[in-house]
Amino acid sequence: SATRMETTLATGADTGGMVWHVWQAESDQSANACPPVVLLHGGSGSWTHWLRNIDALVASGRQVYAADLPGFGDSAAPARGTDADALTEPVERGLQQLLGSTACDLVAFSFGGMVAGFIAAQFPARVHRLVLVGAPGLGVASRNTVTLTAWRHLEGAVEREAVHRKNLAALMLHHPESVTQLALRLHTDNTLRDRMKGRRLAYSEALAQALSKVGCPVHAIYGREDALYRQRQDALLQALHAAPHFDGLQWIEDAGHWVQFERQPGFDAALLAILEPAGESIRLPHLLSKSVSPAHVQ
Repeated sequence: SATRMETTLATGADTGGMVWHVWQAESDQSANACPPVVLLHGGSGSWTHWLRNIDALVASGRQVYAADLPGFGDSAAPARGTDADALTEPVERGLQQLLGSTACDLVAFSFGGMVAGFIAAQFPARVHRLVLVGAPGLGVASRNTVTLTAWRHLEGAVEREAVHRKNLAALMLHHPESVTQLALRLHTDNTLRDRMKGRRLAYSEALAQALSKVGCPVHAIYGREDALYRQRQDALLQALHAAPHFDGLQWIEDAGHWVQFERQPGFDAALLAILEPAGESIRLPHLLSKSVSPAHVQ
């Protein structure tokens, strides 16, 4: 079971706290040998974006910290700013309170990938390894790629649920059957608690610029059918190569943007293979994931 912890967002300011859910490794020996894993969620989300992936990480011997980023979930909003660049220092401050000077394996989904990239660039000693999952901010996705339907003006629960189902299918999940009651409940609860309005960096090159300054190994995992990149996969790989220590992009077949939820077994296997200490490896399930190395970039 998780331990709920709270860190302060700013020094000497009563701005509320940042909420974390923490799982201890099943083996203390493994936890001491490996860096802790920190999970950052996507936009309009919370730690529950990782709900289906926690068990595999803990079972592998990792201590896991899953954040509610400032302005999302149960965390207070940052003192200023409404985009990923406003969260760099508050998140690093929280990690300092939780981990001290210990470096972590930072695994970040979508909007959280931009936050993670900024942290790795600005606080290089914090990040041992960076894993980006469906991250934007690479100058690849366009605002016109996916059209989402407004829902806040709707008063009826049935009407709101229909729109949430539509939006999940349009952006987050590839298969209609993936829009389960669990996915719908998590998405609905998370969107209601999103206080970070007016985000624009996802359609910029902000993450690509940050990655050019990152000194740790950088890995990426994306769903092959991610609606943001389905027609832009070559451009995505080129943009990720901005990281001097880019170690490759893993495609999870038959999966959309919320890849870790839609294809949990294949995603978990790919992530654990990346996080394994040097000299050890985990065999990836056949056809569930496919690796593209930097050598393929022209």
